[in-house]
Amino acid sequence: MSIAEILDAPMARAPLVPPRPPLAPDDLSALGRLSLIRRNAIASWGQRAYEDDIIRGRFFGRSSFILNTPDAIRHVLVDNYENYTRTPAGIRVLRPILGEGLLLAEGKAWKNQRRTLAPAFAPRAIPLLVPHMLAATDDAIGALRNECGKPVDLREAMQRLALDIAGRTMFSFELEKHGAALRGFVNDYGEHLAQPRFLDLLLPLGWPSPSDFSRALFRRRWTRFMRGLITERRAMGTSGDAPRDLFDLMVAARDPETNEAFSDEQLGDQVSTMILAGHETTATALFWSLYLLALDPATQDELAAEAKNAVAGGALDVTRLTFTRAVLDETMRLYPPAFLIVRAAAGPDTVAGATIASRDVVLISPWLLHRHEKLWDQPNAFRPSRFLPGNPPPDRFAYLPFGVGPRVCIGAQFALTEATLALAKLVAAFRIELLDRAPVTPVGVVTTQPDRSPMFRIVSRG
Repeated sequence: MSIAEILDAPMARAPLVPPRPPLAPDDLSALGRLSLIRRNAIASWGQRAYEDDIIRGRFFGRSSFILNTPDAIRHVLVDNYENYTRTPAGIRVLRPILGEGLLLAEGKAWKNQRRTLAPAFAPRAIPLLVPHMLAATDDAIGALRNECGKPVDLREAMQRLALDIAGRTMFSFELEKHGAALRGFVNDYGEHLAQPRFLDLLLPLGWPSPSDFSRALFRRRWTRFMRGLITERRAMGTSGDAPRDLFDLMVAARDPETNEAFSDEQLGDQVSTMILAGHETTATALFWSLYLLALDPATQDELAAEAKNAVAGGALDVTRLTFTRAVLDETMRLYPPAFLIVRAAAGPDTVAGATIASRDVVLISPWLLHRHEKLWDQPNAFRPSRFLPGNPPPDRFAYLPFGVGPRVCIGAQFALTEATLALAKLVAAFRIELLDRAPVTPVGVVTTQPDRSPMFRIVSRG
């Protein structure tokens, strides 16, 4: 169905089914699949991937397995997670921008980092950060009021908002003067260095590929930039005994066993990880939420009504935003921020009846899992009601917007709070309409990105 047909259909229509990439032929050759992966990994899967429990294949001489059953996913990500590590290609691609931070650390280093950072991201720390989230969102709404009635790029606006929230919650200052440089780093890396090349996949991690030389240059520039941000924040000093942002919490963090703090280099890698992982995934989730709500005006109006009735004590109360949270949950089901989890087996194993050998590749795709025909009713339809209280919750290992198990995203509660509050305030302030009726197709790069930035029109709700 075209966007025009979706928008012009009567209100009694079936649930919205948003655009998606065409399915690949199930018998596609290895080279043909690799070519598709280079352009859009999401478009490289055929119908079988949405129906079968396990898909066997070959990947550069090793067996590969796509797992689509909750029991198999539990085994790999929870029961035997220490046997499954990041692939050399994944480390090669992400290390220049994330360093040795929590997302890439393995073994004892990961356990120490996770223990040290846990208090900074505990639920009790969220209220400290909510005022930063609300202030950034209010400023974004103020700026958008000047765009009412004009064509507006909400994808860029959400990137700016998420980056501002990241800056304020991390450093207690706006990243406006650094925003262009930060977005430049992220865009440059995403467009030129984040996609693995043929030799990235083929060569052992210790052998540099041609792209690694460009990544090393990027790493030096990026590290210098992050060091400057940290220096600027340190110049602000502390606010006494009470922490005021994530930086204070991370500087104060101590390993429970050794009582050691992060070194400056470690702190830089953690700040990089939190800013990049946090702002990029939140911006993506907010964009897709607004896109879906523009395609579904009735759902948008229901969310706006809830948001206007969720004010308590002069501030928006996130606990009253049940429907808003359901819209966000359903958006992340259809457009999971991280569309693919790739692991390499460190040793032999048996999963879902399949024999896994050392160095075999195991893939768990939230994109596939969230649309699998055995796990969801109307898997391609936008139905926020499935996440409302009273409906049976999805299997914990069938819905993975933030991963699952010991390596579940440490900032999940932070991200959910941030995105729920921002979405509610935005839709309460503006009616969101699409000007561009050509379909927007998701592309799997590092996150689930739109293939282009459509133009919207926003109208003040008064």
